[in-house]
Amino acid sequence: MLHKLVLKYGGVPVEQADKALIMLHGRGGTADDILSISQYLNLTGFALIAPQASNRTWYPYSFLAPSKENEPWLSSAVEVVGETVEKVLNAGIAAERIYFLGFSQGACLTLEFTARNARRYGGIVAFTGGLIGDEINASNYKGDFEQTPVLLSTGDPDAHVPVDRVMASAEYIKGMNASVVEKVYPGKSHSISMKEIDLANQLIFGNKS
Repeated sequence: MLHKLVLKYGGVPVEQADKALIMLHGRGGTADDILSISQYLNLTGFALIAPQASNRTWYPYSFLAPSKENEPWLSSAVEVVGETVEKVLNAGIAAERIYFLGFSQGACLTLEFTARNARRYGGIVAFTGGLIGDEINASNYKGDFEQTPVLLSTGDPDAHVPVDRVMASAEYIKGMNASVVEKVYPGKSHSISMKEIDLANQLIFGNKS
């Protein structure tokens, strides 16, 4: 079953906001799950939008599987993110004031969508994720991040996301003119820690006008 555009909202109504955060949940999670972490983030004035994956998963296999094995679900997931962005743009919020945050499978999808559609965004947070595919396929990615701030954080080791793919993804995105910070937490479980939340607040969400 492919994804339909099912959105959950939080924060300021999108029609009244001047900033928006698109939040992508992980495998087995829900839109409500990922929205729940917003209480710990500096998101005053933000509209919060979280798409819901069909059957709680964006694509069926590991993000390191050959991409064709995750089709057509992967393309459908990328399309859902694109439709969400269009809704935000149509509400009058400029791309440079659109932010992204994802965890695990949602972090992978966050990086995949933004690298396929690189431009100046407000900021990007990928909690434990990397670009999708058995290899990083440069032909998938286009655009210029124009120094968009990006945070990639992860644990080492992580059962689902190898640190080397996180680091390789960070380097690739730097090459697309993003301002990237990578942070590895030895021994961190496959979850979002308060240290990561604090770093996201400091680097991405702090003191935004």
